Amino acid sequence: MQATKYFVYGMVGFNALLSTWLCIHMLYDPEGWYYFVPGVTDTGMFNQHFIRDIGIIQGFVALAFAIGLWKPARRLELWAGGTLWLIAHATFHYWEVAVGICGPSVILRDFPAVSLPAIFGIVATLWAARHAIGSSAQKGSEQSLQGY
Repeated sequence: MQATKYFVYGMVGFNALLSTWLCIHMLYDPEGWYYFVPGVTDTGMFNQHFIRDIGIIQGFVALAFAIGLWKPARRLELWAGGTLWLIAHATFHYWEVAVGICGPSVILRDFPAVSLPAIFGIVATLWAARHAIGSSAQKGSEQSLQGY
């Protein structure tokens, strides 16, 4: 059980660190980020405002995962919120392939920074939900026993 916990914490740590790096890089040096990340230049012209908007979102995702590590009572909501953005982002990338905007090769290229964080978020959120349900069931049975 401890191994699973630390595995989940590792996935959450990965998401928090990646999102933090994206936030900082996108806010501080949007043009550098635009040319640094493979494939970004193929998706449209450089737009500093748009990149910084996404950088702000990445900052909120990083905070949600990081705070969730330290606040177990809020973990489910925080990780679910961050994961929703990651799922939407990954789904958009798959949609671009499905409608022919990008070729299938971008799925592999983007996997570590797009799909993997979404998968990690889903796993971590499901784990947190399982623990939240277990905690509330345990509290409910303790309250029932106190009534006797």
